[in-house]
Amino acid sequence: MEKDTLSVSREQLLSAIKADFAGLNTRYRLANGVVQKRVYLDSAATCLPLKAARWAANEFLSHYANTHSTTHFSARISTSLYHWAHERLMAFVGADPANYTCVFIGSGSTAGFNRVSRLFQAIRPERDTVLVSLMEHHSNDLPHRRTHKRVVQIPLDSECGGCLSLRELERLLDKHGDAVNYIAVTSASNVTGVCNPISEITKLAHDHGVYILVDASQAIAHRPFKLSGDAAGGDIDAFIFSGHKLYAPGSPGVIICKKSLFDKADPYEIGGGTVERVYSNNYELVETLPEREEAGTPNILGAVTLAFTVDILDRVGMDTITFDENRLLQRFINGLSSIPGTRSYGVEHVPLTMRTPTMALSLKGFDHGLLATILNDYYNIAVRNQCFCAHPYVRELIKQDLWELDEEDFTDATTLRAKQGLVRVSLGLYNTDSDVDYLLYALADINKKRDFYCNQYQLQPDGNYRHVDFRPNEFDIFDPNSVATEAVNRITWQQYFSENRPNTITESFHHPNYGETQYRQGL
Repeated sequence: MEKDTLSVSREQLLSAIKADFAGLNTRYRLANGVVQKRVYLDSAATCLPLKAARWAANEFLSHYANTHSTTHFSARISTSLYHWAHERLMAFVGADPANYTCVFIGSGSTAGFNRVSRLFQAIRPERDTVLVSLMEHHSNDLPHRRTHKRVVQIPLDSECGGCLSLRELERLLDKHGDAVNYIAVTSASNVTGVCNPISEITKLAHDHGVYILVDASQAIAHRPFKLSGDAAGGDIDAFIFSGHKLYAPGSPGVIICKKSLFDKADPYEIGGGTVERVYSNNYELVETLPEREEAGTPNILGAVTLAFTVDILDRVGMDTITFDENRLLQRFINGLSSIPGTRSYGVEHVPLTMRTPTMALSLKGFDHGLLATILNDYYNIAVRNQCFCAHPYVRELIKQDLWELDEEDFTDATTLRAKQGLVRVSLGLYNTDSDVDYLLYALADINKKRDFYCNQYQLQPDGNYRHVDFRPNEFDIFDPNSVATEAVNRITWQQYFSENRPNTITESFHHPNYGETQYRQGL
């Protein structure tokens, strides 16, 4: 029987959920000896887990079993929930189940890009060219290079703030003609957060008889989508994203693709679950999707956790989430403009409606690795640096900076490597005004104390920076052996307590082998 949901507004639910993520209270000892809470600003790499979804998935674990059976209760429940996860993900992105299927694959988006690139190559092997935008993550670039003879980069348009140039895309489509198999494009850059005009790109692709593959990894947690019924661009052919960028680390990658395309080629991987019958010298594939594309035992728990996550996000409303994140991003942009020496990249004139809450920046006088390390060591702010698996794009963004450097700045390869990158700040659903304000304070403070901080670090041969004497060992912070020992001790104490539980608290104080502390821990 379905329980009633408490009557709260979406804004109230958003406020409650923002505080319901694992890792928000994680504390580390810093280089100055202070122990303080971490501020996590690396969501473009991976998001913190939504605890409500993990709680829901943990409830499912009481019934956990393998799928592909309906004989016993647990198998029936697991099979049903796994099917529900597929349906829930398609509903989240507005994909009509009559035309689309959802496939869980691998441990992120990369497996999805490899699968779809092989699928499109198998469908139209005579078309050997793929068009990709300059801002693509390597995962939506390199797989196409392996399956197709030619990958052509689509230039960006400075007039629209750095998104893909529709004019150049049309020119390339005309130039390469029937050689183009598909366009692979990100919905939002993982470096700058700039969004591409997906509807217009889709329309151009279909007008030229070309498929469209969209990487939604960077936008899926920040913007609503509607794959079916988009009058401007028609339906997207293949849509890929990753659970770990949608507040469900440990979840699989997701392909949402037109059934008609999967029907045109055999699956790339086969095994248990993909076949109807197997004979001594032959086999018959199942006719149904997504079963035909999901060989072996699936990541059931990951898929179910991801489905619970999007169910909760839908209750908040993606429009509500977008509004809140845009407000935070504007707060950061306004504050950054008042800090001397800071610079953001690729987003100078981009409206918030065409961005996700991700920004690449630099601080004059600090290499990217040095700035990111100082933010971690002295302020406990987690950001990412280097090129973010988007080397061509970052190279394009920073080339003017490199030209402006003096020759003595390029004394060796290590020095050059240290300057070839940026710092990336990426917000998530859990970030608050205080997180943004603290980052702005930290950047201003570092700028004021540049001499002090620069003297605390040494450049390493790999282009990274290390503190002269603050070098904590990660296994001293989190030792897996100690955690395993504690886990065993917990279940041992629980067993002992269940067998020797005293009748009263008073009696426990006099128990020969069980003190007050252990008793209360047992409770």
